[in-house]
Amino acid sequence: MGVEGSGKTTVGKLLAQSLGWMFADADDFHSASNKDKMSRGIPLDDADRGPWLNAIHNYLRDQTETGNNIVLACSALKQSYRQQLQKGVEITIVYLKGSFALFHSRLQERPAHFAKANLLASQFESLEEPVDAVAIDASLPENEIVRQIKTRLGCA
Repeated sequence: MGVEGSGKTTVGKLLAQSLGWMFADADDFHSASNKDKMSRGIPLDDADRGPWLNAIHNYLRDQTETGNNIVLACSALKQSYRQQLQKGVEITIVYLKGSFALFHSRLQERPAHFAKANLLASQFESLEEPVDAVAIDASLPENEIVRQIKTRLGCA
């Protein structure tokens, strides 16, 4: 989890590949209207996020019920969002933590993404840092982040 530009998708794909697990990106569960709002620089509110979180939760539940392990890249900015995703599903939260400046510089390098860099400030305002997560320094090289996650989760 983390704000946009924290490396969730890149690190998540690398982690899933190294573990032989499935990978899912929460961005793929957004409705067209959510993507349109974000592409126009309009932050999503809880009403926008509700159906999105439900779709992700249902996917996670269905996959884990069939025995699949999944790495999910998801902002999960608020504790209530994380609780909704975890309801009845065993999830370990990994928080990619870093500065506004770091993530803003990364976002300047990916203009094709539907979420625009000007949404970063609103994400930092909404962010409720988790107290029960594995926190990892997002400024580290991607392979080092994956190594640290695997070590902290006992998967090394």
